[in-house]
Amino acid sequence: MRSALTRRAGLAGIAVASIVVLAGCGTGGTTPDAANMLTELGDYEGQVSILAWPGYVEDGTNYPEYDWVSSFEKETGCKVTAKTYGTSDEAVNLMKSGDYDVVAASGDASLRLMAAGDVQPVNVDLLKNYAGIYDFLKNQSHNSYNGVEYGVPHGYGANLLQYRTDIVTPAPTSWGAVFDANSPYKGKVTAYDSPIYIADAALYLMKTQPDLGITNPYALDADQLAAAVDLLKTQRTLIGEYWSDYLVQAQSFTTGDSVIGTSWQVIVGMLQGESAPVEAILPEEGATGWSDTWMIASDTPNVNCAYAWLDHMADPETNALATGYFGEAPSSEAACGFREDCDAYHAGDAEYASKIWYWTTPIAECLDGRTDVQCTDYNAWTAAWQEIKG
Repeated sequence: MRSALTRRAGLAGIAVASIVVLAGCGTGGTTPDAANMLTELGDYEGQVSILAWPGYVEDGTNYPEYDWVSSFEKETGCKVTAKTYGTSDEAVNLMKSGDYDVVAASGDASLRLMAAGDVQPVNVDLLKNYAGIYDFLKNQSHNSYNGVEYGVPHGYGANLLQYRTDIVTPAPTSWGAVFDANSPYKGKVTAYDSPIYIADAALYLMKTQPDLGITNPYALDADQLAAAVDLLKTQRTLIGEYWSDYLVQAQSFTTGDSVIGTSWQVIVGMLQGESAPVEAILPEEGATGWSDTWMIASDTPNVNCAYAWLDHMADPETNALATGYFGEAPSSEAACGFREDCDAYHAGDAEYASKIWYWTTPIAECLDGRTDVQCTDYNAWTAAWQEIKG
């Protein structure tokens, strides 16, 4: 839990600290030919270099009970070296160096890595644990390209609507509770401090103003982005604080300075564990969220050790330990046999997961398939976010 929250706090700064350099870029980069993907495994090379978020490659140094590196090294003879990164932009840039065999990529990095050809298609038939992964996590836009798998899902989670049960009545059912200009909780609404939060507004508009034609909250043309910005400018008058530090957010709900706003299940659990009167819901419109993917560098010389690592991280016991440490739902039902909190994370609930729009970098080529307009990229979203906050 402790490191899970630390990791998520780092993720909170992804979009705030990042200026994505995808202006005018689509998903039509040069990608490795799927026909040339690995067809059989060979001998282990003896080493593998991994690039990942903090908390994803644990060897017991931080907490002895959290160690999934030692067993991997013992089983395969592949010596692990690892480097952590702080933002998805950093990960994308580091992968271009050619120094890393494997990367744990969030949705706002994986699309770029696939499009640029920096990662290779993965022959999932060579992974004994892939079949057990939840079907609804497979073949998604953040882990597949042109119908070909480019990685192994790790874990997932939703951005939830959290509220103080002793103050917010009746209990909310919709994101409208944080967008209503006449909210009785003016000055005590909190929101995620990131340009990617524009997608939350777009999702709400997608469900409540269908005439705008939004079908994907990460694919906004200029008019759709303007509508989301207008909504967020209205919301700005309600905001007590924008948060990117989970400790600040949690403390704010503890004191009552914030009574309703965006949160994560791991934070909800922490507050409830401290007897704070909070609950959280996945609103009727759905929610944004995250799903991370283990991917292999396109030019790795250690491809067998890389495949072994992907399979190791999909192993139910390993996945349970790693995602539990991180604070998210595991990637398979079998992993829940090694965790006691799967119900709290709605692990395996396909209907629940279908309501989550996983973070994806907005790019000029519309992710919803439209070709008659140009969509706004993340540079435009960043400029818009600065305008919203003033």
